[in-house]
Amino acid sequence: MSTKAAKRSAKQKPGHRAEETFRVLISHQRIRTRVRQMAQEIRRDFPNDQIHLVGVLKGSVLFLADLARELGGEVSFDFISVSSYGKGMDSTGEVKLIKDLDVSIEGRTVLVVEDILDTGLTLKYLLRLFEERKPKHLRVAVLLDKVERRIADVKADYTGFVIPNEFVVGYGLDFDERYRNLPDVCVVRLGPHGKTKVDA
Repeated sequence: MSTKAAKRSAKQKPGHRAEETFRVLISHQRIRTRVRQMAQEIRRDFPNDQIHLVGVLKGSVLFLADLARELGGEVSFDFISVSSYGKGMDSTGEVKLIKDLDVSIEGRTVLVVEDILDTGLTLKYLLRLFEERKPKHLRVAVLLDKVERRIADVKADYTGFVIPNEFVVGYGLDFDERYRNLPDVCVVRLGPHGKTKVDA
């Protein structure tokens, strides 16, 4: 990569803190293309079903919205909120239910929509919770899969991108509730030397 290209790929975003720089890992155009492909895969598996999307707040919101538009057919939404991360970049390892679903999923074709699958602890908790509620089908779609971080024995049925063990923000993902609105998925670097922080 040329010096100019390197500077473009790791730069400070306008309006953000001087000590934080960003490197684009997955561009918005690549995300849009892959989300469209994922929607086609899902509809191929469930061509006539009403698909009930369950978004895991807050990170899944942008992904869920784009996926729903591409799915076509009958689609409904619900949201659940769980907490496994405190402030900062480290997982607590404990999953707590913050907001439950608004409607029953019994007998429905349910697609759990997650922004990122890393340790798998959150997804394992959700799958156990949802399976007890007797859906017709239960599947999982994740935008990002950080395989190196896996602790729980779970996997997604539909995956956007497998990524390395780096801390990412953008397209719904945050750092202390910031940067969800970035159009790309970016690696964030903190500190005067641009050191990359990763999950512990």
